Amino acid sequence: MWYDEMVRVVGRPKLVEERIMRIEIHRERCIGAGMCVLTAPDLFDQSEDDGCVVLLNPEPAPDRHEAAKQAESLCPSGTIEVVPDED
Repeated sequence: MWYDEMVRVVGRPKLVEERIMRIEIHRERCIGAGMCVLTAPDLFDQSEDDGCVVLLNPEPAPDRHEAAKQAESLCPSGTIEVVPDED
């Protein structure tokens, strides 16, 4: 009985499938526009030497997947590639 009461108060746990994604960069394409850093500063930075992209987190948490995809779409040179991990 105590379990039923707890479920009414807390609710049943939801199973969430956490998909894994991987970010790859093609640094030779980078023109240093910085859109990636503006979009997702926790995932990307720019090199102080040449201004090109530096990948900070190649496997972002699920709550950062949308930001990674947005950075990919905003990159003017196609440097960023977001790929699902197929493990």
